Amino acid sequence: MTPYVKGILFVLLAGICWSWLGVIVRLVEIANTWQILFYRSIGLVPILIFYLVIKKSKTLFKLLFQYRLSNILGAFSLVAAYLGGIYAYQETTIANAAFLFAAAPLFTAVLAWPILKEPVRKATWLSIFLALIGISVMVHGGLSVGALNGNIAALFSALGFAGFTISLRWDKESEVLSMVILAGILAILITGGILLVSNSGFVVPTNDLVLSGAVGAFTLGCGMIFYTIGSRFVAAADLALLAMIEVILAPLWGWILLTELIGVSNLVGGFLVLVSLVFNATTGVRHKPFKVI
Repeated sequence: MTPYVKGILFVLLAGICWSWLGVIVRLVEIANTWQILFYRSIGLVPILIFYLVIKKSKTLFKLLFQYRLSNILGAFSLVAAYLGGIYAYQETTIANAAFLFAAAPLFTAVLAWPILKEPVRKATWLSIFLALIGISVMVHGGLSVGALNGNIAALFSALGFAGFTISLRWDKESEVLSMVILAGILAILITGGILLVSNSGFVVPTNDLVLSGAVGAFTLGCGMIFYTIGSRFVAAADLALLAMIEVILAPLWGWILLTELIGVSNLVGGFLVLVSLVFNATTGVRHKPFKVI
């Protein structure tokens, strides 16, 4: 098996792991968004630190404590993405949230233009226009079913992931997993403080505690490890395509396990977003050559 094929398999595994997030969050019965994020982060941080200890034990301290501005901004962006993602899955359909999350690469392209001075290709502008039409269809559909807040949260999450990606591009020496760990630590501190001063508290049913921790350790943590490994051998444009298995599978799990129907606006808008991403990624393969590292 060639390194490229192995890379593809690892990225697909990452997408499969991430695709379970919506179903698991919907199975949480009592815990609110802050509590889910708190316990999810507690599940996430140890498994990523364990992986770094195995792979890069000699530089672990340096990786975990890179206090550059890009790391801090990227970590806060990721916390925002986590928060918006959990709330979106609680307030709108899994299909709607997943399709709106998929717009993150296009948001990244728009933000990279003024911040990093990265030119936006004509094909990307066309993709963005098509994606905006799809997003408008889904958000408008959310108005009729009372899921507008969830749709907005999903877009907020996509913007958070775009900010995270911008931070990585801004400082290319940043270690992805160390930034994710920093985001997990910040999430624990922020949500912990909010739970302390609010009426919510830290007590949740055992079922919710296990599910929230599992989301962090396995769904998100293992997925991030698989994605990091696979990204070493697969071109960036291909990564966008392969990771879309998450967008395809997430609504499927919701339909099979939760009998959650996919509305017409979800299908039409989601299809337009997916087409825009496929078009942007396939044209990007021709635009930028890739060298395996």
